[in-house]
Amino acid sequence: MTAERVNPPELSPPTGFSHAVVATGTRLVFLAGQTALDAGGEVTGDTLPAQFERALTNLLAALRAAGGTPADLARVTVYATDVAAYRTHAAELGGTWRELAGRDYPAMAVVEVVRLWDERALVELDGFAVLP
Repeated sequence: MTAERVNPPELSPPTGFSHAVVATGTRLVFLAGQTALDAGGEVTGDTLPAQFERALTNLLAALRAAGGTPADLARVTVYATDVAAYRTHAAELGGTWRELAGRDYPAMAVVEVVRLWDERALVELDGFAVLP
């Protein structure tokens, strides 16, 4: 995939995301929502940062299984049960993102939700990627 990250100067400078991603490639990969589930189907981690790390690890595992890399991500949506807590931990979550996925940020949004499918889940990530 070739990806052009577009961050127009008239918009607020992005931190940890890109305002737009122009992606060209031949295959689209749609990634299902991933929470902090382990291989046995149990939510792991009692904190938002711990669950975010596992959810991102799971999302990237699905992407790699489909033949992609973190740089191929074009869009990710983060669903959080507490956006205030997400903002409080933003620096730590950003560090986790950079460690696991690098600095080629996709277009992103964070959305607060009342609850997720599993009642213990604090965060869920989904998205799509464009592969060469």
